[in-house]
Amino acid sequence: MGAHEVEVLTARDVPLGGPRAMTVRRTLPQRSRTLIGAWCFADHYGPDRVADSGGMDVAPHPHTGLQTVSWLFTGEIEHRDSLGTHAFVRPGEINLMTGGHGISHSEVSTPGTTVLHGVQLWLALPEAHRHAPRDFQHHAPRPVRVDGAELRVFLGTLAGDTSPVRTFTPLLGAELLLDPGATVTLDVDPAFEHGLLVDEGDIRLGDTLLRPAELGYTAPGRTALTLANTSPHRARAVLLGGTPFGEEIVMWWNFIARTDAEIRQAREDWMTGDRFGEVHGYPGDRLPAPELPHTPMKARRNPDPARTTERPAMTQPAGTPVVRLNEPRHRYEILVDEQRAGLTAFRDRDRQRVFFHTEVDDAYAGQGLASILVEQALNDVRAAGKRIVPVCPYVAKFLKKHDEYADITDPVTPEILQWLDAQLAQR
Repeated sequence: MGAHEVEVLTARDVPLGGPRAMTVRRTLPQRSRTLIGAWCFADHYGPDRVADSGGMDVAPHPHTGLQTVSWLFTGEIEHRDSLGTHAFVRPGEINLMTGGHGISHSEVSTPGTTVLHGVQLWLALPEAHRHAPRDFQHHAPRPVRVDGAELRVFLGTLAGDTSPVRTFTPLLGAELLLDPGATVTLDVDPAFEHGLLVDEGDIRLGDTLLRPAELGYTAPGRTALTLANTSPHRARAVLLGGTPFGEEIVMWWNFIARTDAEIRQAREDWMTGDRFGEVHGYPGDRLPAPELPHTPMKARRNPDPARTTERPAMTQPAGTPVVRLNEPRHRYEILVDEQRAGLTAFRDRDRQRVFFHTEVDDAYAGQGLASILVEQALNDVRAAGKRIVPVCPYVAKFLKKHDEYADITDPVTPEILQWLDAQLAQR
């Protein structure tokens, strides 16, 4: 694509952490684009009423080969990690954690939080630094006014303001608040590619209109970005940027590596070793690692711009998806060309089938596989004479749109949640 074109990336809903996961909107990675600079992962959530969603409760889990960036618009999250850090994520303040060789951490919304709203971002570490030691940085950037916009620069430099937070590649990260009807032009580094993730309002990036939860990508070559708020109210977005990340990466679960063997070793180390350290103060068990795919994971990078003249199609999988029941492993699996692309996991409680987790591999994102998987799983539940209990946020959301399953759906009760916790603790 040319330097002045805008590629629009749409989000997909995914569960974040454990059987009682909250639902987030993920725009990176996806099949057409793995990275923007070193930015390799972008989750966007809220505004969620904690009384309805249950808030965030992500038990201790590991990371390798990356930095995590936490940025909130509303609410508060308590962070604990194996470096010994005990900190809070608050609106307008960045927490950046480095987990090169290995770190673990937990994230829990605080009791006083009524609305949770923000982004969770990852940065891939380059080869020279991907085994960097554990680190944690905090910074509260000052607001900067530019025309009809207010900026908070949490990484890199924009509008004359520079963040002191250290990174391993040239990067930009900033929250932008645009007044109603405002237009602002921001000078940017032409060596950077950029992504504008819209949170609220409609924002025109150049000639392309971006709506909430969409991310507009621009290739290197621009010296300025012009943003216009077409909404009658304030608009908000997060601007990400960086020099193109030329290395191939393998991403699986919470790990970033270069080979399939490294990922498998990291999983083994989490389950049996002490590579990631311990998180103290979290009232519960750590997250177990999911099962690895049976086939080797391939390294991925962005498509070569010289070979890409238009946005890759993301409509249908290469082969017809097939859903099968894997009863010994308590899950339904969806396969594409005999490769497992996703799963929805359950436990049986008498005549109830309690669904608690659904996932689709990033390599198959944007193809509607989760919907196909869940629909066929629920049809099988009906055929088996069982009832549905939707602990999984994705299944619950699916059921809200498909009332034809209402007659076989039971509510999620504290008793069922307690029973499920006991079942999963036996794994």
